[in-house]
Amino acid sequence: MKRRVFLTGLAAAGVAGCSKPAEEGTPAREPEQTFQWKMVTTWPPGFPGLGTGAAELAALIEEASGGRITVHVYGAGELVPAFEVFDAVSRGTAQIGHGAGYYWKGKIPAAQFFSATPFGMNAMERNAWMFYGGGEELWRKVYAPFNLIPAAAGNTGVQMGGWFNKEINSLSDLEGLKMRIPGLGGEVLQRAGGTPVNLPGGEIFTALQTGSIDATEWVGPYNDLAFGLYQAARFYYYPGWHEPGTCLEAILNKEAFEALPPDLQSIVLLACRAVNENMLAEYTARNHQALESLVNEHGVQLRKFPDEVLARLKTLSREVLEDVAASDPLAAEVYESQLKFQDQVERWHDISEYAYYRARELKE
Repeated sequence: MKRRVFLTGLAAAGVAGCSKPAEEGTPAREPEQTFQWKMVTTWPPGFPGLGTGAAELAALIEEASGGRITVHVYGAGELVPAFEVFDAVSRGTAQIGHGAGYYWKGKIPAAQFFSATPFGMNAMERNAWMFYGGGEELWRKVYAPFNLIPAAAGNTGVQMGGWFNKEINSLSDLEGLKMRIPGLGGEVLQRAGGTPVNLPGGEIFTALQTGSIDATEWVGPYNDLAFGLYQAARFYYYPGWHEPGTCLEAILNKEAFEALPPDLQSIVLLACRAVNENMLAEYTARNHQALESLVNEHGVQLRKFPDEVLARLKTLSREVLEDVAASDPLAAEVYESQLKFQDQVERWHDISEYAYYRARELKE
Protein backbone atom coordinates (compact mmCIF):
# COMPACT_ATOMS: atom_id res chain seq x y z
CA MET A 1 0.00 0.00 0.00
CA LYS A 2 2.79 2.45 0.89
CA ARG A 3 4.47 1.64 -2.40
CA ARG A 4 1.27 2.27 -4.37
CA VAL A 5 0.80 5.63 -2.67
CA PHE A 6 4.38 6.56 -3.53
CA LEU A 7 3.95 5.53 -7.16
CA THR A 8 0.68 7.46 -7.43
CA GLY A 9 2.46 10.53 -6.10
CA LEU A 10 5.19 10.22 -8.68
CA ALA A 11 2.68 9.91 -11.47
CA ALA A 12 0.80 12.97 -10.25
CA ALA A 13 4.05 14.90 -10.15
CA GLY A 14 4.64 14.04 -13.77
CA VAL A 15 7.93 12.24 -13.24
CA ALA A 16 6.86 8.66 -13.87
CA GLY A 17 7.76 8.86 -17.53
CA CYS A 18 4.50 7.31 -18.71
CA SER A 19 3.70 7.81 -22.38
CA LYS A 20 0.35 8.08 -24.15
CA PRO A 21 -0.64 5.50 -26.74
CA ALA A 22 0.31 6.50 -30.24
CA GLU A 23 -2.54 8.31 -31.99
CA GLU A 24 -3.78 7.11 -35.36
CA GLY A 25 -1.40 8.14 -38.07
CA THR A 26 1.34 8.96 -35.60
CA PRO A 27 4.53 6.89 -35.69
CA ALA A 28 4.98 4.66 -32.63
CA ARG A 29 7.58 5.83 -30.12
CA GLU A 30 10.93 4.13 -30.02
CA PRO A 31 11.32 1.74 -27.07
CA GLU A 32 12.68 3.63 -24.08
CA GLN A 33 16.19 2.87 -22.91
CA THR A 34 16.51 0.54 -19.94
CA PHE A 35 19.21 0.36 -17.28
CA GLN A 36 20.44 -2.59 -15.21
CA TRP A 37 21.90 -1.58 -11.87
CA LYS A 38 23.63 -3.45 -9.09
CA MET A 39 23.20 -2.37 -5.46
CA VAL A 40 25.78 -3.42 -2.87
CA THR A 41 25.09 -2.99 0.84
CA THR A 42 26.90 -3.14 4.16
CA TRP A 43 24.05 -5.18 5.69
CA PRO A 44 23.46 -8.93 5.93
CA PRO A 45 21.14 -10.01 3.10
CA GLY A 46 17.49 -9.42 3.98
CA PHE A 47 18.30 -8.19 7.50
CA PRO A 48 15.20 -6.53 9.07
CA GLY A 49 15.04 -2.77 8.73
CA LEU A 50 18.49 -2.23 7.24
CA GLY A 51 18.69 -4.92 4.58
CA THR A 52 14.96 -4.80 3.88
CA GLY A 53 15.18 -1.01 3.61
CA ALA A 54 17.81 -1.36 0.88
CA ALA A 55 15.60 -3.92 -0.88
CA GLU A 56 12.62 -1.58 -0.61
CA LEU A 57 14.65 1.18 -2.24
CA ALA A 58 15.51 -1.11 -5.14
CA ALA A 59 11.87 -2.16 -5.55
CA LEU A 60 10.62 1.42 -5.50
CA ILE A 61 13.09 2.45 -8.18
CA GLU A 62 12.06 -0.46 -10.39
CA GLU A 63 8.31 0.03 -9.98
CA ALA A 64 8.29 3.82 -10.23
CA SER A 65 10.40 3.65 -13.37
CA GLY A 66 8.05 1.14 -14.95
CA GLY A 67 10.90 -1.33 -15.17
CA ARG A 68 13.19 1.06 -17.04
CA ILE A 69 15.66 0.62 -14.16
CA THR A 70 16.16 -2.83 -12.66
CA VAL A 71 18.19 -3.09 -9.46
CA HIS A 72 19.75 -6.35 -8.23
CA VAL A 73 20.57 -6.15 -4.52
CA TYR A 74 23.67 -7.81 -3.04
CA GLY A 75 24.01 -8.08 0.73
CA ALA A 76 27.35 -7.76 2.49
CA GLY A 77 29.78 -10.35 1.19
CA GLU A 78 27.66 -11.46 -1.75
CA LEU A 79 29.47 -9.29 -4.31
CA VAL A 80 31.90 -7.26 -2.19
CA PRO A 81 32.66 -7.24 1.57
CA ALA A 82 30.63 -4.86 3.72
CA PHE A 83 33.35 -2.26 4.12
CA GLU A 84 34.20 -2.18 0.41
CA VAL A 85 30.83 -0.82 -0.70
CA PHE A 86 32.15 2.73 -0.99
CA ASP A 87 35.00 1.74 -3.32
CA ALA A 88 32.81 -0.59 -5.36
CA VAL A 89 30.34 2.17 -6.20
CA SER A 90 33.08 4.76 -6.67
CA ARG A 91 34.80 2.71 -9.36
CA GLY A 92 31.55 1.56 -10.99
CA THR A 93 31.52 -2.11 -9.97
CA ALA A 94 28.01 -1.30 -8.73
CA GLN A 95 25.85 1.68 -9.61
CA ILE A 96 24.38 2.19 -6.13
CA GLY A 97 25.30 1.30 -2.57
CA HIS A 98 23.50 1.38 0.78
CA GLY A 99 25.38 1.81 4.03
CA ALA A 100 26.46 4.40 6.60
CA GLY A 101 28.98 7.22 6.30
CA TYR A 102 31.01 6.36 9.40
CA TYR A 103 32.27 3.22 7.69
CA TRP A 104 34.30 5.42 5.32
CA LYS A 105 35.99 7.60 7.92
CA GLY A 106 39.39 6.24 6.90
CA LYS A 107 38.86 7.70 3.44
CA ILE A 108 36.91 10.85 4.33
CA PRO A 109 37.02 12.15 7.92
CA ALA A 110 33.96 14.33 7.21
CA ALA A 111 31.84 11.34 6.08
CA GLN A 112 31.09 10.20 9.63
CA PHE A 113 29.38 13.52 10.42
CA PHE A 114 26.68 12.59 7.92
CA SER A 115 25.76 9.34 9.67
CA ALA A 116 25.74 10.15 13.38
CA THR A 117 27.30 12.70 15.72
CA PRO A 118 27.63 11.85 19.43
CA PHE A 119 25.22 13.99 21.45
CA GLY A 120 24.22 15.60 18.15
CA MET A 121 20.97 15.90 16.26
CA ASN A 122 18.18 13.35 16.40
CA ALA A 123 16.45 12.04 13.27
CA MET A 124 13.97 14.89 12.96
CA GLU A 125 16.68 17.51 13.43
CA ARG A 126 19.12 15.75 11.10
CA ASN A 127 16.55 15.53 8.31
CA ALA A 128 15.78 19.22 8.74
CA TRP A 129 19.48 20.08 8.52
CA MET A 130 19.97 17.79 5.54
CA PHE A 131 17.08 19.08 3.45
CA TYR A 132 16.67 22.67 4.65
CA GLY A 133 19.89 23.57 6.44
CA GLY A 134 22.52 23.02 3.77
CA GLY A 135 23.54 19.52 4.87
CA GLU A 136 22.77 17.81 1.57
CA GLU A 137 24.83 20.34 -0.39
CA LEU A 138 27.80 19.83 1.92
CA TRP A 139 27.42 16.07 1.66
CA ARG A 140 27.60 16.17 -2.12
CA LYS A 141 30.64 18.43 -1.93
CA VAL A 142 32.42 15.97 0.36
CA TYR A 143 31.69 12.91 -1.83
CA ALA A 144 32.20 14.58 -5.22
CA PRO A 145 35.96 13.80 -5.51
CA PHE A 146 35.10 10.09 -5.27
CA ASN A 147 32.70 10.07 -8.23
CA LEU A 148 29.75 9.66 -5.86
CA ILE A 149 26.42 11.34 -5.18
CA PRO A 150 25.05 10.67 -1.68
CA ALA A 151 21.40 10.69 -0.62
CA ALA A 152 19.71 10.08 2.72
CA ALA A 153 18.01 6.67 2.51
CA GLY A 154 16.98 5.63 6.00
CA ASN A 155 17.17 6.59 9.65
CA THR A 156 17.05 4.37 12.73
CA GLY A 157 16.17 7.12 15.20
CA VAL A 158 17.88 7.21 18.61
CA GLN A 159 19.75 3.95 19.05
CA MET A 160 20.49 1.94 22.19
CA GLY A 161 23.72 2.35 24.12
CA GLY A 162 24.71 -1.27 23.66
CA TRP A 163 25.11 -4.73 25.15
CA PHE A 164 27.60 -5.31 27.97
CA ASN A 165 28.77 -8.37 29.86
CA LYS A 166 29.02 -6.32 33.06
CA GLU A 167 27.24 -3.36 34.63
CA ILE A 168 28.49 0.14 33.88
CA ASN A 169 28.36 2.04 37.18
CA SER A 170 31.17 4.52 36.62
CA LEU A 171 33.56 5.70 33.94
CA SER A 172 36.20 3.29 35.24
CA ASP A 173 34.03 0.40 34.02
CA LEU A 174 34.76 1.51 30.44
CA GLU A 175 38.52 1.26 30.90
CA GLY A 176 39.99 -1.66 28.98
CA LEU A 177 36.59 -2.53 27.53
CA LYS A 178 36.73 -3.99 24.01
CA MET A 179 33.58 -2.80 22.30
CA ARG A 180 32.28 -2.97 18.76
CA ILE A 181 31.43 0.67 18.08
CA PRO A 182 32.17 2.50 14.79
CA GLY A 183 32.76 6.10 13.82
CA LEU A 184 33.04 9.04 16.15
CA GLY A 185 31.52 7.08 19.03
CA GLY A 186 34.44 4.67 18.86
CA GLU A 187 36.93 7.52 19.14
CA VAL A 188 35.08 8.79 22.22
CA LEU A 189 35.20 5.34 23.81
CA GLN A 190 38.93 5.23 23.19
CA ARG A 191 39.41 8.50 25.06
CA ALA A 192 37.39 7.04 27.92
CA GLY A 193 39.92 4.20 28.15
CA GLY A 194 38.14 1.57 26.06
CA THR A 195 39.18 -0.18 22.86
CA PRO A 196 36.85 0.35 19.89
CA VAL A 197 36.49 -2.48 17.38
CA ASN A 198 34.90 -1.98 13.96
CA LEU A 199 33.01 -5.06 12.77
CA PRO A 200 30.29 -5.51 10.14
CA GLY A 201 26.93 -6.59 11.48
CA GLY A 202 27.25 -10.20 10.42
CA GLU A 203 30.31 -10.76 12.65
CA ILE A 204 29.03 -9.16 15.86
CA PHE A 205 27.26 -12.07 17.54
CA THR A 206 30.15 -14.49 17.21
CA ALA A 207 32.65 -11.91 18.45
CA LEU A 208 30.53 -11.17 21.52
CA GLN A 209 29.74 -14.79 22.23
CA THR A 210 33.37 -15.94 22.00
CA GLY A 211 34.70 -13.05 24.09
CA SER A 212 36.62 -11.37 21.27
CA ILE A 213 34.75 -8.26 22.39
CA ASP A 214 33.28 -7.41 25.79
CA ALA A 215 30.43 -5.26 24.52
CA THR A 216 28.74 -4.12 21.36
CA GLU A 217 26.31 -1.59 20.07
CA TRP A 218 24.31 -2.40 16.97
CA VAL A 219 21.08 -0.49 16.43
CA GLY A 220 18.16 -1.00 18.78
CA PRO A 221 15.69 -3.63 20.03
CA TYR A 222 14.21 -4.43 16.61
CA ASN A 223 17.56 -5.34 15.06
CA ASP A 224 19.27 -6.56 18.24
CA LEU A 225 16.52 -9.11 18.84
CA ALA A 226 16.89 -10.35 15.26
CA PHE A 227 20.62 -10.90 15.83
CA GLY A 228 19.99 -12.73 19.11
CA LEU A 229 22.44 -10.52 21.00
CA TYR A 230 20.61 -11.24 24.26
CA GLN A 231 22.14 -14.72 24.09
CA ALA A 232 25.66 -13.30 24.33
CA ALA A 233 25.32 -10.41 26.82
CA ARG A 234 22.99 -9.69 29.70
CA PHE A 235 22.99 -5.94 30.28
CA TYR A 236 21.31 -3.64 27.75
CA TYR A 237 22.08 0.07 28.16
CA TYR A 238 20.43 3.26 26.99
CA PRO A 239 20.46 5.96 25.63
CA GLY A 240 22.50 5.72 22.43
CA TRP A 241 24.55 8.84 23.08
CA HIS A 242 26.85 7.94 20.19
CA GLU A 243 24.09 7.59 17.55
CA PRO A 244 21.11 9.82 18.36
CA GLY A 245 19.65 9.73 14.85
CA THR A 246 21.69 7.62 12.48
CA CYS A 247 21.25 8.51 8.82
CA LEU A 248 21.79 5.68 6.35
CA GLU A 249 22.87 6.57 2.87
CA ALA A 250 22.42 5.61 -0.73
CA ILE A 251 25.59 6.35 -2.67
CA LEU A 252 25.20 6.69 -6.42
CA ASN A 253 27.93 6.31 -8.98
CA LYS A 254 28.00 9.76 -10.57
CA GLU A 255 28.47 8.56 -14.14
CA ALA A 256 25.69 5.98 -13.85
CA PHE A 257 23.32 8.52 -12.35
CA GLU A 258 24.06 11.19 -14.94
CA ALA A 259 23.51 8.64 -17.73
CA LEU A 260 19.84 8.47 -16.70
CA PRO A 261 17.30 10.77 -18.34
CA PRO A 262 15.96 13.52 -16.03
CA ASP A 263 12.74 11.73 -15.11
CA LEU A 264 14.63 8.63 -13.96
CA GLN A 265 17.06 10.75 -11.97
CA SER A 266 14.06 12.25 -10.16
CA ILE A 267 12.61 8.80 -9.51
CA VAL A 268 15.84 7.55 -7.94
CA LEU A 269 16.13 10.57 -5.63
CA LEU A 270 12.45 10.51 -4.68
CA ALA A 271 12.70 6.80 -3.89
CA CYS A 272 15.62 7.54 -1.54
CA ARG A 273 13.56 10.24 0.16
CA ALA A 274 10.60 7.86 0.58
CA VAL A 275 12.73 5.10 2.10
CA ASN A 276 14.40 7.62 4.41
CA GLU A 277 11.02 8.52 5.87
CA ASN A 278 9.57 5.02 5.90
CA MET A 279 12.51 3.39 7.69
CA LEU A 280 12.24 5.81 10.62
CA ALA A 281 8.53 5.04 10.90
CA GLU A 282 9.27 1.31 10.90
CA TYR A 283 11.87 1.55 13.66
CA THR A 284 9.57 3.73 15.75
CA ALA A 285 6.84 1.09 15.43
CA ARG A 286 8.98 -2.02 15.90
CA ASN A 287 11.47 -1.08 18.63
CA HIS A 288 9.08 -1.04 21.57
CA GLN A 289 7.55 -4.38 20.61
CA ALA A 290 11.01 -5.93 20.40
CA LEU A 291 12.11 -4.34 23.69
CA GLU A 292 9.17 -5.92 25.51
CA SER A 293 10.16 -9.29 24.10
CA LEU A 294 13.79 -8.84 25.17
CA VAL A 295 12.87 -7.89 28.73
CA ASN A 296 9.79 -10.04 29.37
CA GLU A 297 10.63 -13.17 27.39
CA HIS A 298 14.43 -13.27 27.45
CA GLY A 299 15.23 -11.72 30.83
CA VAL A 300 17.40 -8.90 29.51
CA GLN A 301 18.51 -6.43 32.18
CA LEU A 302 17.64 -2.94 30.94
CA ARG A 303 19.90 -0.24 32.37
CA LYS A 304 20.36 3.51 31.97
CA PHE A 305 23.89 4.86 31.80
CA PRO A 306 24.67 6.80 35.01
CA ASP A 307 24.44 10.56 34.57
CA GLU A 308 28.08 11.02 35.52
CA VAL A 309 29.12 8.61 32.75
CA LEU A 310 26.97 10.41 30.18
CA ALA A 311 28.30 13.80 31.29
CA ARG A 312 31.91 12.67 30.85
CA LEU A 313 31.17 11.06 27.49
CA LYS A 314 29.58 14.31 26.36
CA THR A 315 32.71 16.26 27.27
CA LEU A 316 34.92 13.73 25.52
CA SER A 317 32.62 13.83 22.48
CA ARG A 318 33.08 17.55 22.11
CA GLU A 319 36.86 17.09 22.29
CA VAL A 320 36.82 14.39 19.61
CA LEU A 321 34.56 16.38 17.29
CA GLU A 322 36.72 19.47 17.61
CA ASP A 323 39.91 17.49 16.95
CA VAL A 324 38.46 15.82 13.85
CA ALA A 325 37.28 19.19 12.59
CA ALA A 326 40.71 20.71 13.20
CA SER A 327 42.37 17.95 11.19
CA ASP A 328 40.34 18.39 8.00
CA PRO A 329 38.90 21.56 6.37
CA LEU A 330 35.83 19.78 5.01
CA ALA A 331 35.10 18.16 8.37
CA ALA A 332 35.40 21.60 9.98
CA GLU A 333 32.90 23.06 7.51
CA VAL A 334 30.39 20.28 8.12
CA TYR A 335 30.81 20.35 11.91
CA GLU A 336 30.34 24.12 12.05
CA SER A 337 27.17 23.83 9.98
CA GLN A 338 25.79 21.14 12.28
CA LEU A 339 26.62 23.07 15.45
CA LYS A 340 24.90 26.19 14.17
CA PHE A 341 21.80 24.34 13.04
CA GLN A 342 21.53 22.24 16.21
CA ASP A 343 21.73 25.35 18.37
CA GLN A 344 18.87 26.92 16.43
CA VAL A 345 16.64 23.87 16.37
CA GLU A 346 17.21 23.12 20.07
CA ARG A 347 15.86 26.53 20.99
CA TRP A 348 12.72 25.82 18.99
CA HIS A 349 12.37 22.27 20.30
CA ASP A 350 12.71 23.48 23.87
CA ILE A 351 9.31 25.16 23.55
CA SER A 352 7.82 22.59 21.17
CA GLU A 353 8.92 18.94 21.27
CA TYR A 354 10.61 18.93 24.69
CA ALA A 355 7.90 21.08 26.24
CA TYR A 356 5.22 18.77 24.91
CA TYR A 357 6.96 15.64 26.25
CA ARG A 358 7.14 17.24 29.67
CA ALA A 359 3.49 18.31 29.50
CA ARG A 360 2.41 14.82 28.48
CA GLU A 361 3.89 13.46 31.71
CA LEU A 362 1.95 15.84 33.96
CA LYS A 363 -0.67 14.49 36.33
CA GLU A 364 -3.36 16.47 38.06
